[in-house]
Amino acid sequence: MQAKGTFTVQLDPKESYNPGTDGNRLGRMTIDKTFEGDLKAISQGEMLSARTPLQGSAGYVALEQVSGELDGRSGSFVLQHFGTMKNGKDYLKLEVVPDSGTGKLKGLSGSMSIEIDDGVHRYQFDYQF
Repeated sequence: MQAKGTFTVQLDPKESYNPGTDGNRLGRMTIDKTFEGDLKAISQGEMLSARTPLQGSAGYVALEQVSGELDGRSGSFVLQHFGTMKNGKDYLKLEVVPDSGTGKLKGLSGSMSIEIDDGVHRYQFDYQF
């Protein structure tokens, strides 16, 4: 099955316990999202990032708890992010953490892709129960 829609995101930088060394910068921030479309939900999470001295090369990981309704089923699940950028070319993988589904979303698995076009964040969520 597939869900599509848009989301808004608010990122709030936090103080990092380790700002990085030798030109690498480590960061931490909280994530708040509102999903619209086939997934009607809110999420909260936390992100860790690393920026290198080379412009366009970086990495991040994040976990976010998503709560709402998908395919007429309500509950929550956790999304895990893994992203890298090398010379401006990015790779991003978002997957449902196994067995994190609750309520009517118990047994949910899947992956999500994100596209940003003219400042609009769009998602495509390929999932199954």
